[in-house]
Amino acid sequence: MSDPILVQNRLIHQQLVQPLFTRPSDVVGWFGAMQAQDYAAAKWAVGLRLPRVTDAAIEQAIADKSIIRTWALRGTLHFVAAEDIRWVLALVRHRLRLICGTHYRKLNLDDNVLEKSKEVIALALAGGQQLTRPELKLALDRAGILTHDLRLNFLLGNAAFDGLICFGNRREKEFTFTLLDEWAPGTKALERDEAVATLTRRYFTSHGPATLSDFVWWSGLTSTEAKEGLQLAKAALVSETMHGQTYWMASATSSLQNLSPLVHLLPSFDEYLVAYKDRSAALGTLEFSQIVSAGNGIFSPVVVVDGQVAGTWKRTLKKDTVSIETSLFFPLSEEQLQAVSVAGSQYRAFLGFY
Repeated sequence: MSDPILVQNRLIHQQLVQPLFTRPSDVVGWFGAMQAQDYAAAKWAVGLRLPRVTDAAIEQAIADKSIIRTWALRGTLHFVAAEDIRWVLALVRHRLRLICGTHYRKLNLDDNVLEKSKEVIALALAGGQQLTRPELKLALDRAGILTHDLRLNFLLGNAAFDGLICFGNRREKEFTFTLLDEWAPGTKALERDEAVATLTRRYFTSHGPATLSDFVWWSGLTSTEAKEGLQLAKAALVSETMHGQTYWMASATSSLQNLSPLVHLLPSFDEYLVAYKDRSAALGTLEFSQIVSAGNGIFSPVVVVDGQVAGTWKRTLKKDTVSIETSLFFPLSEEQLQAVSVAGSQYRAFLGFY
């Protein structure tokens, strides 16, 4: 397997070309989870993998509760398909508590405080209530639970890790929280072996070709757990070796049906970049620092040409349209530039501007 073939397969498996689905929840389920800390960017990450879908359609899928936004893999906000939410959280919960353990100790968040906070949150949200962060802060403060510094972040995160809460509908521009059991009742659970096998298979099916270390990074599981998952899912995967590394995916190498320039305006934190420990396939000779803001680790939205990062882009929302400005790292051909323009038009259409 060569680098161009690896990139082609990732474009196909990541649904960036030759997409298979028509519903937002099917795209999210295909990936297992999709990073969603930047809400607007996360909606576009789903939307660009669906034909002619709009931002409003993604919002509707969230309102319809087929997609759930919560803290999941690596303690980071993700979209998860509603039918997968409980087994995903059950599988990674122990890792999330370990990741946050140092912060819990620094902030004096012992088990008693965490359990009491969950009781307060559950009572405040009972009966289908959807409350904003400030409203939950007030409820906790009234119960004598301190919410200064980062404590509120970790109290809410812990409640999400344990499957108590998730994000509800937005109230104008403010996010709300609601009880997961009332928001998405009856979603399925899996036994642990089936859960780790399923998450492993989903990752390599949607992100492959990828290495075991890529999966460890993305999932937040330990190397031992990831190896166990790979062993359980191996029958559904194939492997190829390149540069001394073993890459796994769900099907043999594929070829693109379209030979014209393939240009994508990827959002920040898109799975095409964030989901791999080794991002050299997409970056080529570029430095990682060229697409990540120094100091805060924020991924820039990137222009991707035939699977390779070629620049960054930003949007400016105006009354009747959205302007898109690109900063290219190297010159593009006229045909490629035209494809960039078309990709910009697709993004405008996604936002409802024509």
